[in-house]
Amino acid sequence: MRSWLSGGVYGTVLASALLAALQSEGTPYTPYYDAAWVMVTAGTAALAHGYAHHMATHRPGSGLHRWRQLAWALADEWPVVIACWPTVALLVTAGVMGWAEENVTCAGLMLNAALLFGWGTFAALRVGYRRGAAVLVGGADAAIGVGIAVANAVIK
Repeated sequence: MRSWLSGGVYGTVLASALLAALQSEGTPYTPYYDAAWVMVTAGTAALAHGYAHHMATHRPGSGLHRWRQLAWALADEWPVVIACWPTVALLVTAGVMGWAEENVTCAGLMLNAALLFGWGTFAALRVGYRRGAAVLVGGADAAIGVGIAVANAVIK
């Protein structure tokens, strides 16, 4: 369960950071391109993380066994990609509906902050926090995630 939880958080933060960093800044707004960029980046990040995990956990065995281990390590990274889908759906919808970039970015960051709040609250409840404390933990987790996305956009 920890794998999909951490992958979900990572994917949500990644989507937020990309959404903030992909501001057009005077060039035409391209929500479909941005959606594709988020998915390609999420897929690449998932592959890199799975590969790194595979490399760090080598065990003796045949070549076939190592390939099988790599396949499992890569398959374990699906939550990173899935967690980007709400942002991608928002960007595709923005393209269809012709929404303004500023509104989409703001809505996407708020959506992802709400998701991070949910991830953090769920994780806190899962390890035994009471509801009130879990909500505070979820709020802190959401603030940290938004801070990471903002920092990424600033250093863009």
